[in-house]
Amino acid sequence: MTNLGAAGAAACARCSAAFRCGVNDEEPCWCSRIKLSATTLAELEKRYRWCLCSECLVALQEKEPGNSSPA
Repeated sequence: MTNLGAAGAAACARCSAAFRCGVNDEEPCWCSRIKLSATTLAELEKRYRWCLCSECLVALQEKEPGNSSPA
């Protein structure tokens, strides 16, 4: 779910940063490439009403157990 303005303009529910949401695009949205656990997704759905920006989603992805992202 997202709070979309004109041309996919949105504000992150976590940090309020402006970003472009692609949920209504023909191609899958960039957020579909972010891998989060079912537990994290459930927590996000409880905590936030709207979508999060890429910076916030990537930060959450890096905190996922078993993530071997370089430091």
